[in-house]
Amino acid sequence: MKGSRIWILAVCLLLAPAYGVAQGVPGVTDTEVTIGITNPLSGPAALWGTTGVGAKAWADYINDKGGVHGRKINVILRDDGYNPSRALANLTEMKGNVFAVAALLGTAIVNTTKDFFAENKVPLITAYGDIRIWEKYPKDKLRWVFVSYPDYADEAEFLTGYAVKNLGAKKISVFYQNDDYGKMGLEGVKLAISKLPGGASLGVTIPYDVTERALATHAQKLKEGGADVLLLYTSPSHGPLILKEMAKFDYRPKVLATFTLGDPIMYKLAGADVWEGVYPATPANSGIPGDPAADKVIEILKKYDPKIVGKEYLALFGAVSMMYTVEGLKNAGRNLTPEAMINGMEMIKNWKPEGLGAPVTFGPDRRHGVNGSRLSRAEKGTHVPISDYVIYKPRF
Repeated sequence: MKGSRIWILAVCLLLAPAYGVAQGVPGVTDTEVTIGITNPLSGPAALWGTTGVGAKAWADYINDKGGVHGRKINVILRDDGYNPSRALANLTEMKGNVFAVAALLGTAIVNTTKDFFAENKVPLITAYGDIRIWEKYPKDKLRWVFVSYPDYADEAEFLTGYAVKNLGAKKISVFYQNDDYGKMGLEGVKLAISKLPGGASLGVTIPYDVTERALATHAQKLKEGGADVLLLYTSPSHGPLILKEMAKFDYRPKVLATFTLGDPIMYKLAGADVWEGVYPATPANSGIPGDPAADKVIEILKKYDPKIVGKEYLALFGAVSMMYTVEGLKNAGRNLTPEAMINGMEMIKNWKPEGLGAPVTFGPDRRHGVNGSRLSRAEKGTHVPISDYVIYKPRF
């Protein structure tokens, strides 16, 4: 009998969770919290994968400072090639091993994977994709999601209004990615023009598929459209490509671009003579190289991952996602559970991560932390802000 009691006690001790595992919460141990990221590290949007690299670099920095409540942040970074099916497969593989997911990137990817988070009780801390995906999402599922990202249509209205009022645009054409990302930008341009009667007309609207590389025909159609202003809603590869092709036809309208082309690396991809004078938007949830607060963070990121050099804008953008995650973890406290993390994120009020961007606010009835833009101009190899942050109404 005594031997049986000892055997039972030994089994119980082996099966008992270690202190700090938070009653078996996936991705949490006494010394570590695991955050999952799936990004396009290869493929047509590989440059955007720098966001995940920046997020991991910031986690490494936080770890060197002792982590959060004694836990180091373990980042699982997977490549999805900008393919929704691969992204969902990555998340499915991570299930049971991650506490939260950060920096989810791509409108099609966000749309495909959106149900994963509520179904598996995994908080999603920032998603980079069309925010209208979440606007009518069921409230019980939306509580697992925290987003600070400009609405493409709101931004397109802003860019179109600036083109008409400040650049004297008479006809505006649009070159856009043939998916929800590009189409939402196009809708914003159309809406803005409808609100500006007599101000400008809509020129040609030319879509492209993300796998395309030969854009000469598209460039010729844009020239034939004869617009004096062109708006770009493209990947960081296709924006420079179309402008280079247009230059071959000696077609050089004024160009405004969505914030996804806000990285000064566009000078390298497009060529200085082509990119000079472009007006890229930048997002209110982050900063840009040249901002004092941004430059301070960038120096830290480059120290932890030298591959970030030359891609600072996107690395900074991704680092902000990890800053959100860290703030939520701090607010959640030592007894870390998904519910505690949700409460921790909801405690964020009028907060600027490391002094970057415009203030962010979350709450029980607000999951769109900040929705806004700032306009910049490409000048001598950098992007110079030429407006204050313009803040739009949160969408959800």
